[in-house]
Amino acid sequence: MYRPIGAEKLGFYVKYVSTRGQAPVLDFDEVLLAGLARDGGLYVPAQWPVFTPDQIRALRGLPYDRLATKVMAPFVAGCLTEAELGAMVADAYAGFTHPAVAPLKQIGPNQWVCELFHGPTLAFKDYALQLVGRLFDHVLKKKGQRVLIVGATSGDTGSAAIEACRDREAVDIVILHPKGRTSEVQRRQMTTIQSANVRNLAVEGTFDDCQDVVKALFNDLEFRDRYNLSAVNSINWARVMAQVAYYFAAAVSLGAPDVEVSFSVPTGNFGNVFAGYVARKMGLPIGRLVVGSNTNDILTRFFESGRMEADGVVPTLSPSMDIQVSSNFERLVFDYLGREGEAVGALMGEFRKTGVMAMPQGAHKAMCELFEGHRFDDEATLEVMRAIRARTGEVLDPHSAIGAGAGLKARVKADNPMVALATAHPAKFPDAVERATGQRPPLPPHLADLFERPERYDVIANDLDAIRSYVSAFVEGRR
Repeated sequence: MYRPIGAEKLGFYVKYVSTRGQAPVLDFDEVLLAGLARDGGLYVPAQWPVFTPDQIRALRGLPYDRLATKVMAPFVAGCLTEAELGAMVADAYAGFTHPAVAPLKQIGPNQWVCELFHGPTLAFKDYALQLVGRLFDHVLKKKGQRVLIVGATSGDTGSAAIEACRDREAVDIVILHPKGRTSEVQRRQMTTIQSANVRNLAVEGTFDDCQDVVKALFNDLEFRDRYNLSAVNSINWARVMAQVAYYFAAAVSLGAPDVEVSFSVPTGNFGNVFAGYVARKMGLPIGRLVVGSNTNDILTRFFESGRMEADGVVPTLSPSMDIQVSSNFERLVFDYLGREGEAVGALMGEFRKTGVMAMPQGAHKAMCELFEGHRFDDEATLEVMRAIRARTGEVLDPHSAIGAGAGLKARVKADNPMVALATAHPAKFPDAVERATGQRPPLPPHLADLFERPERYDVIANDLDAIRSYVSAFVEGRR
């Protein structure tokens, strides 16, 4: 019988530590509300819970919500009972439009796509944020608190976070997106929400600029404490935790733990593929984790060279991946540097100061035993979309196509299933899909009138003080 690490009979619970090593050790509910650690690092479990092969086999055939509850239970033990977590998980996925929640489709011999776009905003972010919104409600009610969520989005996180947090009594939410650098569907999914507790800011800059502002607000401890600042970006551990579940679901469907499975992930902020790394640390037999990049290929270049070197962000057909600073990569660096917070802090400080980070050769070599990267410019992305449509009839959005294309290029054993994560519905990027296939994908019924809904958002300069003043005025007017 599976016993989650941290169960009361074991006498201890999972605790969370910062990747920089200078922040307080926290329980799950504190990590949920904290988001970024106070030393500027990211929270990770102090130790990884591990499933035995028999415990993984026992997940076979379970409905998605029950499997996800089993996978996540170790991380919340001591703060939530498995029954409490299970009720929230079931509620989170009840409205998803496919009964399998995260279905697999075969696109070739041992080649699969895991569809992660059956939630309310048609993107993989729903799989985490529909649960995170409910976790916030539960914890805030128990503590008698309210929070201000400030987040940055390259396109999908914003709409998924707003959908999860709209109209919640104890939550105010402000989302920053780069002006003109999301698809129109992505923008409208955020800006057509009229709830009083929601505000959208179109920042005159890139996603990295938006992300820098959010981190600066968290590092302003007076501001952070005054408004009880929290995060729903993938810097929040709860986001990563929820994403681990679909790796387990896909792998056990394909024979794990008796079959080794590899995954290919279109990657921007590194949270999605890091969830695959967590699944492997928990005992899931994952052979390779393949990073798919667009022209903004900082991660692919890192796995090729061992050097992370930032460059200017280039707009592409896959805007959610138009990123040069992948925040969650710090969590991976922490593990591969032996969990030495001081060393992580020094490396990340070097990268922030110079735009260059050189990983120690031994650590980089160890990373490449699991990870590899492949890049696709816009024309190569369109060609993958065309080829898969012609060969299988499947229509992929540009992000998912990069994942599928990287999986086809990956160095994996011939008998290993390769699962590409399809991270967005093709209707979120209709222009690119039409360009590749000649057909414009329609929005599903619940979003059919999206282009008729009124928008509400404010354009603002890429200026920390101006954004801080805007957020303060919004929250003061709400409280």
